[in-house]
Amino acid sequence: MSRILPQDAGGQNICAFLDMLAVSEGTSRIAGSDDGYMVIVGGGLFTGYADHPRQLIALPNLHIKSTAAGRYQILEHMYDVYKMQLGLPDFSPISQDKIAIQLMRECHALPMLQNGDINSAVTACASRWASLPGNSYGQHQQTMEMLINAYESAGGTIGA
Repeated sequence: MSRILPQDAGGQNICAFLDMLAVSEGTSRIAGSDDGYMVIVGGGLFTGYADHPRQLIALPNLHIKSTAAGRYQILEHMYDVYKMQLGLPDFSPISQDKIAIQLMRECHALPMLQNGDINSAVTACASRWASLPGNSYGQHQQTMEMLINAYESAGGTIGA
């Protein structure tokens, strides 16, 4: 479960979307990962929330290197920007949640989620998360059906 409370996130649907993202990115399913908050791209774990782990990991099967980390696979340089912009003290679960919500805000997905329009929210956020359908990252994309199931399982409502 996301650590941010629904009243601080903008509603239960926002928290459900955060949980859906963790399922989609595969982070929340990794043992010992603190519900995905301590995952390094590729499935490794980091320790401590004082800062982004800042590890460049080679992913040979995708022919890329990435610094993605945390429940929402936030890149190192994006963390630095949002840490400053949002006044975050660290890379803790709450800070990761706030960054993901800011990314959703930038995609104009928050009103969609508050209205229960999960399909439009996923489409709007596809440019931010490689696991969402409709992006051009060339990585595995989840199906909309799987995402809706994860969203509803996390307490999200459709057509709210």
